Amino acid sequence: MDKKIIDELKKKLEANKNSIQKELESFATEDPKIKHNWDTKYPNREDGDKDDQADEVQEYDNKLSVEYSLELKLKDVNEALEKITEGKYGICENCGKEIGEERLQACPEAKTCLKCNEK
Repeated sequence: MDKKIIDELKKKLEANKNSIQKELESFATEDPKIKHNWDTKYPNREDGDKDDQADEVQEYDNKLSVEYSLELKLKDVNEALEKITEGKYGICENCGKEIGEERLQACPEAKTCLKCNEK
């Protein structure tokens, strides 16, 4: 794959990484003990009634699912950036063939080629 294209995709990945981290930081803190793990902050409102407490639990539950999704996305982005550094970027993890440029432009953290992804 052309170095210019890889550099362009690397910039996209780094921008995605920064965006995901900022979003996570808005409601979670990074766990220093476990790699790729974030901990959602519990929305603790003082002096709330039972309805407020129920809302807190619901809000926390919603943020947990968002946290999990963002963690997975961030992990994929970090792995793609590592592959670029190692010179292994753009190779399908299933069949070992090159992942198409169009697929990488649409999803720079893709791990598989389109054919393997459809299976």
